[in-house]
Amino acid sequence: MAPMLGVLGGMGPAAGAYFAYRLALLTDVQSDQEHLPVLLINDPKIPDRSEFALGRGLSPMPAMRRNLQFLESSGCSCAVIPCNTAHYWYPDLQMSVKMPLIHIVSSVVENLHARGIDGGRIGLLGTPATVNSGLYKDKLTNAGYTVLPYTEDDVLQLCVRPIQAVKQNRLREAGTALADSVRVLYDRGATAVILGCTELPIAHASLSQEALELPVVDSIDSLAVCALNHFRFHVKQPNVR
Repeated sequence: MAPMLGVLGGMGPAAGAYFAYRLALLTDVQSDQEHLPVLLINDPKIPDRSEFALGRGLSPMPAMRRNLQFLESSGCSCAVIPCNTAHYWYPDLQMSVKMPLIHIVSSVVENLHARGIDGGRIGLLGTPATVNSGLYKDKLTNAGYTVLPYTEDDVLQLCVRPIQAVKQNRLREAGTALADSVRVLYDRGATAVILGCTELPIAHASLSQEALELPVVDSIDSLAVCALNHFRFHVKQPNVR
């Protein structure tokens, strides 16, 4: 059986589809037939990850586990979850299947190193659950980085505004809000800014190059590159739009 990547999407729906799009664009091939086979489940009915992580709402774990097991039983030999907050449950999700799950935060750390950013102060943009859970902070600290501190108002103004705009398909507004947030973090001394929610790369893609000249580290591209490397596919230059 040919190798096949499983993608557990739907968190949000545009993020899963956008991951598949970026995976195809980042693959260095000459024909359709040379691409990596992908099976995408785009399940928007999975309960809200941030709400449950913050002590509210239903657990998303049963639906995520069920979808991953379906991907594995359908022939996938490796899987990714293009949702940063979902990785709060990564240990339990990995235990639910035999195939490896590529960790999105680990892929971002690899991206930082690949770009020659081996230390410094990191600005993180993500959901409140991702920012407050330590999901990124722990791995970045262990890798020698310092994460810029946030107030509760910072999370609402810098992170939630562009994420919610993407979820509501207001992409121009999302891009403007994201550009403002990135500039604030660089003004505070960030060496790099991580788009630590998979809705944020969609907002970033809506901007012209002139609208945001500051570099960002894209968690969707990071995850796609790691998936291609896992299957030994050649990768085009990341961040090609």
